[in-house]
Order: sequence, then C-alpha cells, then structure tokens
Amino acid sequence: MARHRLLLAAAVVLALAAASIADDARQILLRMYMHNVFGPPGQRVVLIVKGAGPMNPSMPPEHYFGETYAFDDSLTQNRSSSSKQAGRAQGTAMLASMRHPVYLVNMVMLLTGGEYDGSTIVVEGRHDASKKERELAVVGGTGEFRLASGYVNCTTAREEKKFTVYELNVNATIPGDDSEPEPDTGRRRRRIPRL
Repeated sequence: MARHRLLLAAAVVLALAAASIADDARQILLRMYMHNVFGPPGQRVVLIVKGAGPMNPSMPPEHYFGETYAFDDSLTQNRSSSSKQAGRAQGTAMLASMRHPVYLVNMVMLLTGGEYDGSTIVVEGRHDASKKERELAVVGGTGEFRLASGYVNCTTAREEKKFTVYELNVNATIPGDDSEPEPDTGRRRRRIPRL
C-alpha cells in the first residue's frame, strides 16, 4: 500500500513538473525554402555511397537500395534561389526502401541572420517522395532551439532535372526557461525536477 502511494506521489510530481514546463513552452513557426541542386552549376548534393542493394523499381534507372547522398543546401526566405538567405540545410539522405521512393533523412538546419542567427534545428525522418506532403520530426536543436521538438512539413515547390526546391514549414516547441544562473559563471542551467 505504501509503495502505491509513493508511486502515485511520484506521478503527481512528474505531472505537475511537466505541466509547468508546458505552460512556459513557446511555439516557433518558420517557413523557408531548401534548394537541392544535383548538378552543375552550384551542385550541393553528392552521392557518397553507391547502393549495394537491388535497383529500386519506383526510381529512375541506376538508383539502388542503400544509396546515400550528402547535401549542403541553401535555405532561403522565398522560392527563388536569389531571395534572402535564411541558412543552410546540411545532412544525408539514404534510399531506405527497396520498392518505393523513400529516403531516410538526417538534417541540421543552421539558421543565419535575425533572432535565430547561429541556432540549429535537428530534423530526422522518412521522406516519401511519392507523397505530396511529407512530415519529418524535429528532434532537437541548439541555441534558441535547444531541446526543441515538433515537426517539419515538406512539400515540393519546384522540380526540374538538376534541382528541387522544397518548402519547409517548421513547427517547433521549445521548453520554457526554468533555468537559474550558476553562482560562479552566471551561465544558466536547467533545473531538474526532484521526486
């Protein structure tokens, strides 16, 4: 019986701590465009691993299961590549399906300029190119996006032979600032709820 009360008390404390953090959380909505360039001029995507698996029947010839690309794409505020820069999208994409145009994407979005200058958003997920809209997970970040969670809706804004422009709509939730200054350095550290 005492054990049940202790578990109940712990659950209540955790629920209250989570509610407190949720109350202070802030939501950040961003829209930007990622310019994925496959060939010259300005190539930003390179094949780093030739897939060793079977050819994927849903893709153009010479695309094999396991092929992996590295990218360093520009992020802009509008669809045009000449519009104001918002940052860089850097990461990898691996053909993760033997039958469908599905990539596993791991990406860090480095934001430049404005209030988020130098902050990053870490994104990961399943990118199914056959879908009109794809959803990827926000799994973290740095700077203003430390401990971020949420999602990125991705749609194809423009597609040509050597490049694709993706519209990225970021919906990130940042935990509230329940930090306190360290006595020696003045840096802030997050309080950990105690049971």
